Amino acid sequence: MPSARRRVQGEVSEVRSEKENNLQLVTPRTAYPYACWVSEFSERAAEELVQPIILLVDREEPASEQHGIAAAALASVQAYLHDPQNPDWRIWAAGHFAKSVRRADAKMFAKVLTAFPDHVLATVGEASAVGLPPMPAAALPKLLSKLQVSGTQLPPGAQLPPQPLTIVLNGSLEMSTGKAAAQAAHALFAWVLESKPAAVQGWLDAGCPVGVQELAAKEFKKGARKCKGPVIQDAGRTEIEPGSTTAFVTTGTITR
Repeated sequence: MPSARRRVQGEVSEVRSEKENNLQLVTPRTAYPYACWVSEFSERAAEELVQPIILLVDREEPASEQHGIAAAALASVQAYLHDPQNPDWRIWAAGHFAKSVRRADAKMFAKVLTAFPDHVLATVGEASAVGLPPMPAAALPKLLSKLQVSGTQLPPGAQLPPQPLTIVLNGSLEMSTGKAAAQAAHALFAWVLESKPAAVQGWLDAGCPVGVQELAAKEFKKGARKCKGPVIQDAGRTEIEPGSTTAFVTTGTITR
């Protein structure tokens, strides 16, 4: 493994189309193995694009935390795969790669579904999340801007069963559900962008299985070193220290 990691700041050079599977992916300009992605920057420019992810937080019957995190990550990626030719994705990926996980109760969640016909809905167990295309961070639609970001927390609840693709989170950071969901979405999205199209297509054909696992600091650090794909670092805008290593994806054999 290289002694120094290279940081990939979401830059893109082209849109690649694989004729074999018709899967189109934005390809990072410097797709190094062991790449370290910076998930956010310390300052938010007025023209910055952000991908909104809306997580259903039912007040009476909230989903478990792992299910919510997985649903948010899937919603983020599937929104892109639903319409990869949207030019905003290219601009967004070349910029700060920012995501905003916002919570909505059942009533507001239903309004989001109606108001944004281009949404993608991801469901994992009892958890649901909506993924939307990137939009200007400083000019979010009123319905979205009213939804809260900070303090999003789901109960521990049921654990996800082992899956051939697992998002590994740094448990020592004690992130809220909302923060962890954003980091999980960064990790899964980066894996999709940097993986070979055949690997991503195999995952899609398998039904997009996703597991979520939290590791203590020592185990997480060891796993991150062995990880062959992107590892996420956070800029520390909220909750955690700048430069904190937050998440990565590990994969096994995916049966097509």
